[in-house]
Amino acid sequence: MPVLSILILLVILRLPATRAMPVSLAISAFMAWYVWHVPGTVISASLIEGWIIAATILWILFGALGLLNTLRHSGALDRIRQAFVHLSPDPRVQLIIIAWLFGSFLEGAAGFGTPAAICAPLLLALGFPPLAAVSLALIANSTAVSFGAVGTPVLVGLTQGLNEPDAEIIRQASVTAISIDLLVASVLPLILCLILCRFFSPLKSWRPGFAIAPFAIVSGLAFTLPAYLVARFLGPEFPSLLGALCGLVIVSSLVRKGILLPTIAWQFIDHKQQNEAVGVSEPGAGMGLLRAWSPYLIVALLLVISRLNALPVKTLLQSITLEWNNILSSEISASVAPLYLPGTLFLLACLSTLALQGLTVTQLADSMKTSASTLKGAVISLAAAVPMVRVFLNSSDNQAQLASMPMELAQLAVSQLSQHWTWFAPFIGALGSFIAGSATFSNMMFASLQQSVAAQSGTPEHLILALQMLGANAGNMICVVNVVAAASVVRISGQEGRIISYTLLPMLYYCLAAGTAAWLFF
Repeated sequence: MPVLSILILLVILRLPATRAMPVSLAISAFMAWYVWHVPGTVISASLIEGWIIAATILWILFGALGLLNTLRHSGALDRIRQAFVHLSPDPRVQLIIIAWLFGSFLEGAAGFGTPAAICAPLLLALGFPPLAAVSLALIANSTAVSFGAVGTPVLVGLTQGLNEPDAEIIRQASVTAISIDLLVASVLPLILCLILCRFFSPLKSWRPGFAIAPFAIVSGLAFTLPAYLVARFLGPEFPSLLGALCGLVIVSSLVRKGILLPTIAWQFIDHKQQNEAVGVSEPGAGMGLLRAWSPYLIVALLLVISRLNALPVKTLLQSITLEWNNILSSEISASVAPLYLPGTLFLLACLSTLALQGLTVTQLADSMKTSASTLKGAVISLAAAVPMVRVFLNSSDNQAQLASMPMELAQLAVSQLSQHWTWFAPFIGALGSFIAGSATFSNMMFASLQQSVAAQSGTPEHLILALQMLGANAGNMICVVNVVAAASVVRISGQEGRIISYTLLPMLYYCLAAGTAAWLFF
């Protein structure tokens, strides 16, 4: 019921998240109290825990917006746009490079909503309509999520989610997941181009999308094939990171040489409209491309360095934590490592613009003020959405002898569909990401359930766990928390329902295609 209410309010009734999410929170809290008999202290503690987590998400958004606005003030954003236009004036090519490849790199380095928060504004700067920028960035931020944030969904999600973790089973699940992605995810760049051309161009035609099909499919393989090799021979930490880097090198080379590109570049918005869309002037004199990109390069470097277990930086940053244990005398606790959050790293990159791009302290302060004012809508939405998620997850602490809300939904599906589970396993993973806002949490929630269903149905355990991973990354496209966050970055808060209406079908394709590939070939 609470999950259905979210979809009805956001997608069907098209209510903005600032109105839909508080209503959904109220329904979820009522269901937890009335049906699950969750104690009031647990519900209240879940709300507090949710607000703490929401504050960390807002900090990440504030950092991403701050970086965007500082680059806009310095003229670097326009210089970056000009560089992409120079590389290729074709929005389809720009979309693949930024959302699919650069976004996958950011997912592999940091995860947790970072790719959409950075890629959507970059697409906006290139003249993409705001709704297109957010929707396409969210769709692209899927495949890399399986191994995002240096393997966290596998190393933490699956490992902690299984009752008896088996390193070999986890390794097999990782390799199987990326093997299926060779068939399923390699066409995602084509899907992105088709959606762009059909729904966001004045001509509303599929034809320009299909015209770039050879380049788009090769671009898909340029990421998935290296990622497969990394997962098979190096492990789950770096498939997304290294796969995206390889893909960027391969695809950029193809673009420079004009290989597989249509003879005539396609345009859906002219240069003047691009400038008007973002309100920027021509690039500042003397702004080199390296200087323009330097804050983003610093962010990428800091993210990679701070996420590698082999370096002491991660431990150092995580050692400074703010904790609240046993909130309201419950078993719920919350902790935040402020220096480890990507938002802090974004703000460090903002400070670098003072020296690298000649930004004044006044301009930097204005950028931060603008960024803070942009987050007003996101504050309301996230302050309702994240606590709702925590009520869902903490509803296992109840007096009705029921499993948690998402687990009850999953068990209902199992009781009816276990004999055809390869088709439905991805949807359980997607449900987890939609509710929890994270593929890692989805894997933690449902890995043991998927494991037990595999045993009941006689299906290989590693295959079902692979489908759980793939469903979890597909659910990232419609995850309410990510949608609200990305919408706020490009200032279209209130259109979350429209965004999900564009991302829902690609999510369904991903889950159905993964199940079909597993049934046919594995």
